[in-house]
Amino acid sequence: MNYYSTNRQAPMASLEEAVVKGLAADKGLFMPESIRPLPQAFYDTIDSLSFQEIAYHVADAFFGEDIPVDALKHIVYDTLNFDTPLVPVDKDIYSLELFHGPTLAFKDVGARFMARLLGYFIRKEGMQQTVNVLVATSGDTGSAVANGFLGVEGIHVYVLYPKGKVSKIQEKQFTTLGQNITALEVAGTFDDCQALVKAAFMDQRLNHRFVLTSANSINVARFLPQAFYYFYAYAQLKRLGKADNLVVSVPSGNFGNITAGLFAKRMGLPIRRFIAANNRNDVFYQYLRTGQYTPQPSIATIANAMDVGDPSNFVRVLDLYCRSHSAISTNIAGATYTNEQIRETVADTWKRHHYLLDPHGACGYRALQENLRPGETGIFLETAHPAKFLRTVEDIIGQPVEIPAKLQAFMKGEKKSIRIGKSFEEFRHYLRKHASK
Repeated sequence: MNYYSTNRQAPMASLEEAVVKGLAADKGLFMPESIRPLPQAFYDTIDSLSFQEIAYHVADAFFGEDIPVDALKHIVYDTLNFDTPLVPVDKDIYSLELFHGPTLAFKDVGARFMARLLGYFIRKEGMQQTVNVLVATSGDTGSAVANGFLGVEGIHVYVLYPKGKVSKIQEKQFTTLGQNITALEVAGTFDDCQALVKAAFMDQRLNHRFVLTSANSINVARFLPQAFYYFYAYAQLKRLGKADNLVVSVPSGNFGNITAGLFAKRMGLPIRRFIAANNRNDVFYQYLRTGQYTPQPSIATIANAMDVGDPSNFVRVLDLYCRSHSAISTNIAGATYTNEQIRETVADTWKRHHYLLDPHGACGYRALQENLRPGETGIFLETAHPAKFLRTVEDIIGQPVEIPAKLQAFMKGEKKSIRIGKSFEEFRHYLRKHASK
């Protein structure tokens, strides 16, 4: 399958080119030329399939034309060696727990899949040059990508993160690994980090000298696999006889996650509508209200992974719906919450249901509480384990939170990061001196 740029000023690209380049030459994001609906027979029997079996069917629709069956099946099955269970929280509201992977965050799925797919292309082509992966993170992306790519031959990862604006546990997950992972601590915001990554891709001299790609959700190999768990959630609901009139609430920052869900809907998954749940960084919510998209400087909140003032994947949403505000508003509702409302939701849910939310999942859950209609069933995405935001969550509920063994192991490591400013000149100088050819 070919991939086009959302700006439509760049040549069509193959899957391999789209994955290796990350960003199109005209600064647009790659989109698949077509989105293939899955047959009704798949949906009729989906509740009898495992997570891996479901994911393979979805992956085949995206990537089957470009990757041999055995290779694609190996990538999918190796990626999904953990579960994403559906847990009842309230009447007609379920949590899809996406924090059972290596870093206890939803981005493990996309990061692990991309690492294996990129590794496959490197081996297939016998590439001699190192692929330098640049990734900006507001929290969970950096840890998921770093751990997903750790030790993959022929790849070096540079994680850019805003100094003092990620949780200590998140920071430890990508600053303690060493090997082919380098952490760059940027004196700025997530938007500054993302701007540095995008500028590097547009710099002709850097791209002539090095092979650069992104593992943010701007890369099709990172965001498309996130569609897998929407299908699996539907399968779990179908087993319960609750799959009709499904509404999915997605804590939204850079909009890769909800965009993957919109692709799933376009492939025939019967989701009635989505809710994009924002923190105070609510440029999409304001777009729904006004029809005008106005990026803003990001605001620091306790749901830090959603602190994005100019979500990259918004252009994919526009492209998917032919830039129609009416069509987008029909398929996606919006919600926005303050720190105080997030705290209130975490505390109340713990008290009433003894279910512990992380600050991001709290936005998704509250959006369902306020917007679910009679006869609908709601799923919210619980995107990370609450212990990743330990101090915040413990302060809210007033008692200790058990730290999973996986996180405890990271906390024992020694932080190693390189501090840089937010100017592109400084970042370019660093890459010219340290990136691998």
